[in-house]
Amino acid sequence: MNITPLLLKELDEETKTTRKFLEIVPEDKYDWQPHPKSMTVRRLAAHIADLPNWIAMALTTAELDFANNDWKEEVINDNGVLLNAFDRAVANGTAQLAQATEGQYSEIWTLRNGDHVISKRTKYEVIRMAFGQMSHHRAQLGVFLRLLDIPIPGSYGPSADEM
Repeated sequence: MNITPLLLKELDEETKTTRKFLEIVPEDKYDWQPHPKSMTVRRLAAHIADLPNWIAMALTTAELDFANNDWKEEVINDNGVLLNAFDRAVANGTAQLAQATEGQYSEIWTLRNGDHVISKRTKYEVIRMAFGQMSHHRAQLGVFLRLLDIPIPGSYGPSADEM
């Protein structure tokens, strides 16, 4: 069984669901956060929009070192910019997946902050982590939207707002 077609299908499905959530982010609530330790809506939405870039990064690099890398997510000030950033990240992730070889998936990829190694995983595991992060943070955004009394779309079936 080839891994790439499965990952491309999953990315496509997660992209459709994630886009529905990003489309309804209220611009007038970008700076809102439910708790001082929580991200703001702006930061959370920007992070979600950027996550497909991690697919491409995993496939084209051996590591990300926060101490020596200028990895920054795009500054988001309106939903047009947000959705454009997400679409570009998805296109980037999709293009790199489409070119991936089966052998790349077993190569080790490292996440570090200088000498402190945060994780060492296969590139396949990093890609799956990016998918997991997309659904995790999308659910987090759903909670934020619910707290703001905004009806949320379903993810893997209808939401209570769609019933």
